Amino acid sequence: MVEQLGLIGCGLIGGSFSLALKKAKLVKRVVGYSKSPSTTERAKQLGAIDVAAPSALLAVSGADLVLIAVPVSASEATFKAIRHGISDGTLVMDVGSTKGDVIEAARRGLQEQFGCFVPAHPIAGKEVSGIEHAEAGLFKGRQVVLTPVKATRRSLVQTATRTWTAVGADVIQMTHEDHDSAFAAVSHLPHLIAFAFINGIAGQENGDRFLRLAGPGFRDFSRIAASDPAVWRDILLANREQVLAQARSFREALESLELMVATGDAQGLENAIESARRVRAQWQSGGATAAD
Repeated sequence: MVEQLGLIGCGLIGGSFSLALKKAKLVKRVVGYSKSPSTTERAKQLGAIDVAAPSALLAVSGADLVLIAVPVSASEATFKAIRHGISDGTLVMDVGSTKGDVIEAARRGLQEQFGCFVPAHPIAGKEVSGIEHAEAGLFKGRQVVLTPVKATRRSLVQTATRTWTAVGADVIQMTHEDHDSAFAAVSHLPHLIAFAFINGIAGQENGDRFLRLAGPGFRDFSRIAASDPAVWRDILLANREQVLAQARSFREALESLELMVATGDAQGLENAIESARRVRAQWQSGGATAAD
């Protein structure tokens, strides 16, 4: 049982985590802080938090669990703001989509309390953001990746694992290097491609007319282009090296397909499409959860 959750960032992910703990009757009190007072007030109205704190430091004071659900670019400032409110037994987690940069931000910001930090990434989300879209079941059946480092206290990794499992998530561990490489491939690059795809159509002379003719396939492929601009700006810049490496790999694959189309290589094109179809079918049959 969590006596007090200190929630920094009362949006979709933070609000959903709080609601999930409340639904499971695993938390007694939630104290929340967001930069916008209207957000914390709305979170209180929706039952995601019990008390709205006037600062991040006051939100974590007395908390045995702290969840930081802010844009990755705001991580270091947040860690610095809460450092003096963290005790040796406090579990501190984030929910960022990149891990290497957040770990270094925590190292600088938390200093002597860095061992309390268990980096976490719930593979759950929506193309919409905000506390209004938070839901208690958001993490049910979804993966949560933990990327502890050598300094991380093992007992707190165990607590983090139990906490995420209790709200329905499947918890896995990996290094932060492996995490950032993997998610550049399966999440960050797809977003970059979706943004470029939409802008590429919209920038054409007949772009508006093309878009009016778009159907379900376009809707499914372009869904993630509706994601929060500030959030994805930060993610793409934070993981730029891995994103650019994956972009090069994608560009090579695209150029190979383009060459087949240009030269009329029907068999080669069919083989390439069949290979892609087979890989996706194997992924889907494995029950993997798509990364958002």
